[in-house]
Amino acid sequence: MSVASVYQLPNENSRLIGEQLTYQVEQGDYFQALSEYHNVGFLALIAANPEVDPFLPEKGTLLEIPKQMLLPYAERKGIVINLAELRLYYFPPNESLVYVFPVGIGRQGLSTPRVISYIGDKRKDPTWTPPQEMRERYKKEHGKEMAKVIPAGPDNPFGKYALRLASSEYLIHGTNKRMGIGLRASSGCIRMYAEDIEWLYHNVNLGTQVRIVEQPIKMSYEPDGKKLIEVHKPLTEDENKEKNFITPAVTQFLNNDEKLIKLISQQLQHPNGLVSVLPRTESLR
Repeated sequence: MSVASVYQLPNENSRLIGEQLTYQVEQGDYFQALSEYHNVGFLALIAANPEVDPFLPEKGTLLEIPKQMLLPYAERKGIVINLAELRLYYFPPNESLVYVFPVGIGRQGLSTPRVISYIGDKRKDPTWTPPQEMRERYKKEHGKEMAKVIPAGPDNPFGKYALRLASSEYLIHGTNKRMGIGLRASSGCIRMYAEDIEWLYHNVNLGTQVRIVEQPIKMSYEPDGKKLIEVHKPLTEDENKEKNFITPAVTQFLNNDEKLIKLISQQLQHPNGLVSVLPRTESLR
C-alpha cells in the first residue's frame, strides 16, 4: 500500500530532506512490492541497489531505500515534478511540509513536457480517448479496432482520478498497471499509485502551479559546510544526446576540479540516486 512520504521543509539554506534508510530482505520479498511499501520508485530502488536481483533478492541482503533526497532547484510552491528522478513534490500552501510521491513518466519518443503550468481541471472516474496513433498500433498488433472511448473501470489506464495541466492533453492520473510507477513507460502523462492520486485529488486545488523539470544532478551547500550531491540518469531522449548536464553551475559547485567533474560525468552513466557528500579531491587519488 503506497502512502505519501511527508517531510518537514528545511530552512532556505538547506535542500536536504529525509533520512538514510536500510532494509533487510525477508523471504519472498521482491522490488515491486518493496517499492510500493516504502513509496519509492521501482527504478530508484534498482539504481540504489545495482548488485541485487530485483525479482529474487537474497534473504538477509541489506538494501538502500532512497528516502533521503535533495529538493529540486525550483520554487517551493505547488507541484514540482523532476523527470530525471521520477518524483513528484507537493508543497501545500501555508505549511512547512513537502509530500513526495514516485511517478511514472513518458517513455522515449512520448516525452513528458518540461513546463510551468497549473491544475486546470480535476476529474473523478475519467474516460480515456486513445490517440489515433495508438488505435492504429492496436489494430496492427491485434487485428481489430480499439474502442474510441474507454469508460471508467478496470480497463481505463487513467485509474479513478485525473488532474489536467491547464487545458492540455497532459494529465497527472492514476493507473490500472501498478508496475508503471517509477518507470518511464507512459504515453507522456504522469502516472501515480491509486492511493497517491486520490490523496492529491482531494488536497490540491484548481489553479495550483505545476512545474516540470529535468534535473539529473541536484546539489546543495548545507549550513554545516557540507556539499551534498545527488545524481540521477538523464532521460534517453533525442534532445538530450548532445546536452551537457555538467553545467556552469555544476562546474562551480565542483570547484572547477577536473577529477570531480570526471567523477560526476561517470556517475551520470550509472547513478545510484542517493545523496552523498561531495568527496575531497585528495580522496580520489
